[in-house]
Amino acid sequence: MTLDKKRQNYLLSWLKQHTKMHKPDLRASVLFGFLLSLLMIGQAALLAIILQKLIIDQTPFTKVFPYFLSLLVILLARGLLIYFREKINFALGQKIRQQIRQKIIDQFELFGPAYLSQSTTGAWSTLVIEQVDNLHDFFARYLPQMRLASMVPILICIAIFPFNWAAAVILLCTAPLIPIFMILVGMGAADINRRHFKALSYLSGHFLDRLKGLSTIRLFNQGKQQTEQIAKASEDFRIKTMQVLKMAFLSSAVLEFFTSISIAIVAVYFGFSYLGEFDFGAYNGTVTLFAGFFALILAPEYFQPLRDLGVYYHAKAEAIAAADNIETFLNKKLPLDSVQKKNESNQSSSTIPSEINVLKTIEAKDLIVLSNEGMPIVGPLSFSLQAPFKLALIGTSGEGKSSIMQVLLGFLPYQGSLKINGIEFNQLDLVSWQHQISWIGQNPYLINGSIRENILLGKPMASANEIDEVIAKAQLSDVIDQLPEGVDTQVGEDAVRLSVGQAQRIALARAMLKPCQLLILDEPTASLDKQTVQQLAPYDIATNSITITHQHDDMHEFDQVWKLSKGQLNAIKESLC
Repeated sequence: MTLDKKRQNYLLSWLKQHTKMHKPDLRASVLFGFLLSLLMIGQAALLAIILQKLIIDQTPFTKVFPYFLSLLVILLARGLLIYFREKINFALGQKIRQQIRQKIIDQFELFGPAYLSQSTTGAWSTLVIEQVDNLHDFFARYLPQMRLASMVPILICIAIFPFNWAAAVILLCTAPLIPIFMILVGMGAADINRRHFKALSYLSGHFLDRLKGLSTIRLFNQGKQQTEQIAKASEDFRIKTMQVLKMAFLSSAVLEFFTSISIAIVAVYFGFSYLGEFDFGAYNGTVTLFAGFFALILAPEYFQPLRDLGVYYHAKAEAIAAADNIETFLNKKLPLDSVQKKNESNQSSSTIPSEINVLKTIEAKDLIVLSNEGMPIVGPLSFSLQAPFKLALIGTSGEGKSSIMQVLLGFLPYQGSLKINGIEFNQLDLVSWQHQISWIGQNPYLINGSIRENILLGKPMASANEIDEVIAKAQLSDVIDQLPEGVDTQVGEDAVRLSVGQAQRIALARAMLKPCQLLILDEPTASLDKQTVQQLAPYDIATNSITITHQHDDMHEFDQVWKLSKGQLNAIKESLC
């Protein structure tokens, strides 16, 4: 599937919208570029004057020396302007990339794990890192150069025209050839780059997934097959990369070809003029050495902004291809949006989002949990919970227990009614509600930092005494004492330096540290022995808790037990109490 012209124009407009907050930086870059062009014209004039005086006028060097000093001053000034312009350009690209990357991260947080699990970690990493980075040259190079490409050639023509109109006309007539042929060459560049990004995303996700499952792959003797698949994905990526490079080299070749032809025409004109074959172009009938050198020095500079624009034209195509994926993700609407709007229309217009400070009730009526694509997962369900409660939710795998938890966490859409303290869930301040919830999963995620840093995620400003207290409650003291750096020991990526049981206990300590109104646990003790579970008592961390479990021998710990089976929710009392 290729990007049509309408889509490309929309993406280009979408990219330019991100410069609205950074117009001062963009204007400063263009201004510095314009000043560089003025100094370059002055430099060319000084060189032509020096050559005219030394060769034709036979002026003594002492009288020409001030021109050399002026030339040195201009060279130093150009160096400083180039330095500061590069800093401005980089800062412009960096600011906009940070802005877009923050939007993507905010979208990750909004969609939640239920949606993000639909793609690989490698694919999301490519989106938030490589593809955002590929926007840099568009903002830092292409956009400023776009403005200079229309200003500098006109400025140079104005400078040449008073000395030789023929040279100025030649430059004006040959300049349009470069953008015309650049457009023809680069018409498919955006599609080629888009296919390149797609191949990179697949390779990143595929490789990272196989790397994480290396032990399983070796145990099932699938190393050769997986190696062949990675090699195939790598070859596909190589082919797409070579297509991008071919387009870039072809663009450069077209630029250099037409630039060389244009400069050669100017040189031929002046050559025949000095031989007496041409007698037009000069206002007094004589083509001076100054006019020839001045025009020939400026001729390459006349085309330089167009050549730079051609080089950055590839950056534009690359940015459009990256923006296609980024814009699609940022503007993606979950079914939750339409469900919320429908529910909001049924509410009073005076209803505003509310915060929950003390949890009293959770009520559902004809609740249907939906997937991110809007398909029903489980339901309709009706239930009511009165605080305080310790609820166990049991049932076979695949019934939808975790989906119910995802709804309460605000990560899945729903139909029907779900009320917290009598307030419809989609009317709540979701961020405030999530701050009131603590969650512990079967495979808890630990950041690549120290044990202390992971525990402090529950309460960043916790004191040392509070940390020591939850470490003791989570039965972590003996584990930490055996580690060389104690609580400051690094857990490694994906907690590779810890066992699953140790990681679960750190997650429990983190949950114990965070004050919450509702604790949700998804098989939190699956990797712990029974004695440790009894000592930890994870169900007592909060006043209200909902636990998904398959262990029936600890049902006496709960005051309510519900079983989810075939889409129906039934309360169990006598059989398991």
